[in-house]
Amino acid sequence: MDDVILVGGGVMSATLGTLLQRVEPTWSIRVLERLPEVAMEASDGWNNAGTGHAGLCETNYTTERVDGSVDIDRAVAIAEQFAVTRRFWSTLADTSFVRSVPHMTLVQGAENVRSLQARHRALTAHPLFRAMEYTEDAAVLDEWAPLVSAGRTGDWAATRDATGTDVDFGALTRQLLGDMSGRGARVETGREVTGMSQERDGSWSLRVRGGRSIERARFVFVGAGGWALKLLRTAGIPEARGYGLLPISGQFLRCDRPEVVDRHDAKVCGTPPIGAPPMSVPHLDTRIVDGRRSILFGPYAGANPRFLKHGSWLDFPTSIDRHNIGSLLSMAGNNTPLIGLLLSELTATRAKKIAALRQFVPNADPSDWSVVPAGQRAQIVVNGQLRFGTEVIASRDGSIAAVLGASPGASTAVPIMLEVLGRCFPERQWNGGLQEMLSG
Repeated sequence: MDDVILVGGGVMSATLGTLLQRVEPTWSIRVLERLPEVAMEASDGWNNAGTGHAGLCETNYTTERVDGSVDIDRAVAIAEQFAVTRRFWSTLADTSFVRSVPHMTLVQGAENVRSLQARHRALTAHPLFRAMEYTEDAAVLDEWAPLVSAGRTGDWAATRDATGTDVDFGALTRQLLGDMSGRGARVETGREVTGMSQERDGSWSLRVRGGRSIERARFVFVGAGGWALKLLRTAGIPEARGYGLLPISGQFLRCDRPEVVDRHDAKVCGTPPIGAPPMSVPHLDTRIVDGRRSILFGPYAGANPRFLKHGSWLDFPTSIDRHNIGSLLSMAGNNTPLIGLLLSELTATRAKKIAALRQFVPNADPSDWSVVPAGQRAQIVVNGQLRFGTEVIASRDGSIAAVLGASPGASTAVPIMLEVLGRCFPERQWNGGLQEMLSG
């Protein structure tokens, strides 16, 4: 029997496993990944935008109040959580997976310009955002982002924070799992967990395809993206009841042409369509994956019943049960703009995609851009409401836990995993070791 089994070879499992190895180096840890390699789903470098989310450019992390003031609490919380994650990354032997790339916000139209002015004033009053700059000057925008400035007309405004980052989460995940393996953890691919049940002694038996059919552990963490809910259902823990998931697929436009890529060094966020989830906010991103620079634009969200990119077309329909069907129907009724957006983007032509790109790159040449698939996401639905962000589900006895949700996700992986440790191992005296690690 293992002390810990981590289901899923992504960044969440890798982060939790690394933390556990540092505070409990004698514990036996096994990672079970269903695909041939680790980091092939949401953690893969091309399945996400690689943004180190710190509240610098995402307008959905701030809210304008009725009186015109701006609530920055969520942006501050995410910036603080990302800072904790970066301190953890700084303890790793190789940090080449994270690189400095400025974060920008670009808005168009007089009302959006006014809102961005208010957002900038509110954020720069806080120490975490004092480096943020604001401009309506075409010459300044040309210096910040030449692709974005060329040919731009009308009312617009932009902010820029040079402390932003691009993160290759795939490279990070592989490094963490490689280090774990070197310290004695068993990282096994091609092993799909199909179900689990709790034994009388509180441990868990996992049914597995590929290799030995049964694995046992005292503690189980399910870091399997949208499939986490499916597995929690087989575990039968009441804490998972009532949760539903809305699967969202996506595509990006990608440019690898050096003459274009070399003219852009920023992650530029726009404003989301009405009713759109945070993962659908349009953005033009410098990406550095495996050392190669590219530009991504998107995402173009769509409806897709799979919970994982390599999942099943039956994922969504088989996830519906008597505990969540009412919540899902209520969510659909309350979010008709979102449902309409997802369905309309399913049929979006390449011409429509290029038209959206030209809101950011007015002089874009369609021949420079190709359509590529994005990763699959599953948005949390509870009590008829979409919940944006990432949530921890843990059993009352602390013997099993999972993470559901999406952005900011991997950028705040360390605080999320610290929450898992605190909820599942409240009796352990780990605070001193963890604080020492995160102060490095």
